Amino acid sequence: MADTNDENPVASAEDRGRVVELILGSLAAQTLRAAVRLRVVEIIGAKERHAADVAAEAGTQPQATARLLRALAGLGILQERAPDSYAVTSAGALLDPTRPDSLAALVGMFAEPAMLRAWEHLDEGVRTGETTFASVFGTDFFPYLKEHPELSALFNTAMSQGTSLTAAQLPHAYDFGRFTTVADIGGGDGTLLSPVLREHPALSGILCDTEEGLAQAPPTLRRHGVEDRCSLVVGDFFRSVPEGADLYLLKSILHDWNDDQVVTILGHCRAVLPPGGRVLIVEHLLPTAVAPESTALYLADLNMLLNVGGRERTREEFAELCDRAGLALTSVTGLGEGNAFCLIEAAAAEG
Repeated sequence: MADTNDENPVASAEDRGRVVELILGSLAAQTLRAAVRLRVVEIIGAKERHAADVAAEAGTQPQATARLLRALAGLGILQERAPDSYAVTSAGALLDPTRPDSLAALVGMFAEPAMLRAWEHLDEGVRTGETTFASVFGTDFFPYLKEHPELSALFNTAMSQGTSLTAAQLPHAYDFGRFTTVADIGGGDGTLLSPVLREHPALSGILCDTEEGLAQAPPTLRRHGVEDRCSLVVGDFFRSVPEGADLYLLKSILHDWNDDQVVTILGHCRAVLPPGGRVLIVEHLLPTAVAPESTALYLADLNMLLNVGGRERTREEFAELCDRAGLALTSVTGLGEGNAFCLIEAAAAEG
């Protein structure tokens, strides 16, 4: 750190380097987006390939391609094994859209210009506490997606990719054997619900979302062999949720909305919850004090503010919202094993 006793302190090289690294963060994201759009990782594959060969297959200018590959190597996505000859690293392999654990669509979504425009007005969002997406595009985020099918499909795929690790862990991390039917509210293409049903053959499922959200669900259910045990329900969780389940699952739904909207969603779950039923909320929990290892979560929280008007929350805040909806927290557990999501279980409040 700089010596604060000096009248004209000189920043350390470490501090300057840290700030410059942060400044260039948005450029790094666009570099990854270009790599995905140009299929760089797919072209290189499991082999080592020269920049000129990559350019020839990608149909790009050779020198510019070499410069892109060099930058990707600096970011740890590629490794230069010989002059202008590159291989894909284990991190870079996640940009291959054909992998089941791919993050390619997530890269595309979070580097998408429509997503980033709201960030240009972060100062205004902080001044007002309101979203800035609508002021830029004249409509809210989700209606905008509905009007842009290609972007909506990218968003659905990105959300599915962001759910893949949780989907692999959740079936073994929670006691689903207590229930007969689980309703995944806002469950999209069924990436989360499908493995739960597959691993628990006695369980039936209800997948509830908008028409756009469910568009890619049938092939997902078929791929897991659970289409005969899962019904698709087009719905709006601000109006109601389907009856007939004894477990209501909400993953990465509540952080999209403000407190009153969250109470509405939870209240609809409470209204149809049978005796012994539960609501299972799968969300990140903000630590009560700032933790440097949670930087990504704090940035996600600002993204919720600017693009959709939601927020990330602490355990205490979830407890308060559940209480307002007639629910009481019964347990909060972490998924663990490299997964920052928590399982927040709630039951009908007594009295």
